[in-house]
Amino acid sequence: MLTLAVQKKGRLSEKSLKLLDDCGITIQNGKTAKLQAKAENFPLQVLYLRDDDIPECVADGIADIGIVGENVFLEKARKVNIVKRLGFSRCRMSIAVPKEFDYKSVQDLEGKSIATSYPNILKTFLQREKVDAAVHEISGSVEIAPGIGLADAVFDIVSTGSTLISNGLKEVETTLKSEAVIIGNDSITPEKQAIIDEMIFRIKAIRRAKKRKYIMMNAPNDAIDQIVEILPGIKSPTIVPLSIEGWSSVQSVIEESEFWERIQKLKQTGAEGIIVVPLEKMID
Repeated sequence: MLTLAVQKKGRLSEKSLKLLDDCGITIQNGKTAKLQAKAENFPLQVLYLRDDDIPECVADGIADIGIVGENVFLEKARKVNIVKRLGFSRCRMSIAVPKEFDYKSVQDLEGKSIATSYPNILKTFLQREKVDAAVHEISGSVEIAPGIGLADAVFDIVSTGSTLISNGLKEVETTLKSEAVIIGNDSITPEKQAIIDEMIFRIKAIRRAKKRKYIMMNAPNDAIDQIVEILPGIKSPTIVPLSIEGWSSVQSVIEESEFWERIQKLKQTGAEGIIVVPLEKMID
């Protein structure tokens, strides 16, 4: 059985459990106050932990894999590897200074003090930029540090930036773009690796589907060749003759990023009755 560590509460926890559900993995009793739960239909047990504890838990072999923010993975610097990037819970880690600070480049931080809950990531950035600044490690409410005279700047997770603005700060340097990742240790047995591979297979199918739409339409037969060029599909569109002579039903899959551009082109060919349906999973 594979052991997966997830954050016990918070937005990342909710998204991690939803991912398991989308993968068809049902956890007994859902998320409860328990620290451990088993899947009903998959060889998996889940450990609910603090996010800061997940890298160490995986490194020590208590859990085989874990879902955690990339920022936590980097900050803890445990001997674990990124198995899969998940594409959700995205954020950025940035340096912010008081709005009256005349900031022109990272060299303006020379000799300054920076408050953060992520000292290792910050120190790595400062070393790379060859900036000598004092790092003050504090827990929580990092953004108030300049206002109370504790530091000249802050380094923290930024989502919308509204918290910085409300504390009279401006974002000046983005050092890291983070997302949720699956991490694993180096001691995975072949049997457990097979379970991980199955999970990754399901996750990939879900992620492919979220980026695409299934499209159906009625089209005049003399426009089929033109429509095929607009909608190549996975290999080619599915074409089914209609009971009305000279018309066919055309079905395909398109990238969501190209959706509106292609819809306009399809309408120009004479296609009509266009129906667009979201996909749940897509297997290559």
